[in-house]
Amino acid sequence: MVNPELVQLTQDLIACPSVTPEDQGCQAIIKKFLLPLGFQCVDLPHEKAHNLWAYYGQGSPVVVLAGHTDVVAAGDETQWDFPAFSGTVHEGSLYGRGALDMKGGLAAQLIAAKNFITQHPHFSGTLAFLITSAEEGPSYMGTPIVLDYLKKIGQTIDYCLIGEPSSDKRIGDTLKVGRRGSLHGHLTLHGKAGHVAYPHLADNPIHKIGPFIHAWTNMTWDNPPEDFPATSLQITDLFTGNQMYNVIPSKITLRFNLRFSPAITPETIREKTEALLDEHNLKYDLVWDLSGEPFLTPEGKLLDCCDTVIQRLHGIKPKRSTSGGTSDGRFIAKVCAEVLELGLCHAGIHEANEAVRVQDLFDLSEIYEKVLEELLV
Repeated sequence: MVNPELVQLTQDLIACPSVTPEDQGCQAIIKKFLLPLGFQCVDLPHEKAHNLWAYYGQGSPVVVLAGHTDVVAAGDETQWDFPAFSGTVHEGSLYGRGALDMKGGLAAQLIAAKNFITQHPHFSGTLAFLITSAEEGPSYMGTPIVLDYLKKIGQTIDYCLIGEPSSDKRIGDTLKVGRRGSLHGHLTLHGKAGHVAYPHLADNPIHKIGPFIHAWTNMTWDNPPEDFPATSLQITDLFTGNQMYNVIPSKITLRFNLRFSPAITPETIREKTEALLDEHNLKYDLVWDLSGEPFLTPEGKLLDCCDTVIQRLHGIKPKRSTSGGTSDGRFIAKVCAEVLELGLCHAGIHEANEAVRVQDLFDLSEIYEKVLEELLV
């Protein structure tokens, strides 16, 4: 059985071309949905981003459903079978940018909240939404702004369910219980420019970087705990800006990222990298940007409730995972001990023809609703 209101809400959200950090009307739709239910809504805009804190009830426990309205760009729309912001339903699937990541999950959360409040209007505790339009891009404009506001008013969070696409093959088969940290870097190696016919008068930084990259990318960074993959390094860009065939460049610049486990600190990563650069006698400038620390949610009531509901509804025990990219869970985990990501299947996110099975929307919304009952009733 599929809820037509859930399908329509997902389509309405997809129809807003909310490429990060723009919201393009999504949160207006959400407030129009929540206000008649009795939610109090607080707008917390910052620069280009729109942020929303909406709550119903009072006191503890405080259960937060978190999500984002922004999406990545549609890319080459000629690669789409249907317009990227149309929300077209075809053969049981709903197509559109954000169908999986994560307007479909957000719509499932909203319908679950409506159904829960309709059945249990006088529950003890608080049900809240934390929504941003800056998760896919400049995240400093988003969830951290809401958390700063909550800190100022003394609002705590007991449990948080993030609607990121966490499932693997079927809804609920995977719970993201943590994430690796993310450390970006911008490295410039300096040499000396010259004519290619007189290499002895120049110093080619491209030739020098080769042995360093080989050693760097083969480095063992850590021995991670059982819950985490090993720390990994990926070089994402390499350039000199040189336009000439017969000129040795004066410098080469690369960008890179490390996804790291709790077994190593950002400080140690920096130290090991800089020690290797010095070992290869390289002249360099290096700028670091830490975008998130690793976190891991311990066994507790939230995990127990999700396990119970998913097993009861679908007969499977979800596996725990910390794989994948970063999420706003890295911010929320600083103020909330129990943070989980539970959402749609991740296959197809950020691709052309992103689509969600309509039945999956219903299944996910039902799981959310029953988890709310376990936590709040």
